[in-house]
Amino acid sequence: MDPKAMYKLSYGLYVLSSEQGGRDAGCIINTAMQLTSSPNRISVTVNKQNHTHDVLRLKGEFNVSALTVDTPFELIERFGFRSGRDTDKFEGFSAFERAENGLTYITRYANSYISGRIINSVDLGTHTMFIADVTDCRLTGQADSLTYAYYQDNIKPKPQPAKKGAYRCTVCGYIYEGDELPADFICPICKHGADAFEKIS
Repeated sequence: MDPKAMYKLSYGLYVLSSEQGGRDAGCIINTAMQLTSSPNRISVTVNKQNHTHDVLRLKGEFNVSALTVDTPFELIERFGFRSGRDTDKFEGFSAFERAENGLTYITRYANSYISGRIINSVDLGTHTMFIADVTDCRLTGQADSLTYAYYQDNIKPKPQPAKKGAYRCTVCGYIYEGDELPADFICPICKHGADAFEKIS
């Protein structure tokens, strides 16, 4: 089995945002899709280890901003490789505004946002799928949407192989150094399991 085949599925990269107790939260997700047009409903799927996952459960509302092909890796790092439990991802970041629901959406490197109110959730083991009624949606830019395949090929830095035994996460590029990767290893950056790693030396 070659897990890289999964990258060929045509899904995008998004910033999912919400807030709790006056503190904004956001994370990168790659699974957002329209479920029905009447009623207008979407789903977003979030790793349970993400702080934003817990915020969504409490808040019950979110915005999802569709990123574009001109997105710099720094934005992916800001929202995807840090935890909102110990850092404010919006600190020092000005490229956002607030939608009618009071939640943030990305104004630069995004071409649209959709606001959702959660009506149901599905436990998927490591992730939760949140199903939501669309309460608002707006176009905010003209650039093409960023697909996961485009991110892998053009935005994600290509890490250099380590000099000793090492395994590289095919999702975020994190390198685990050691001759043997534990079967239960979880990437400390993107939270994917050992099956997402490839041996590089």
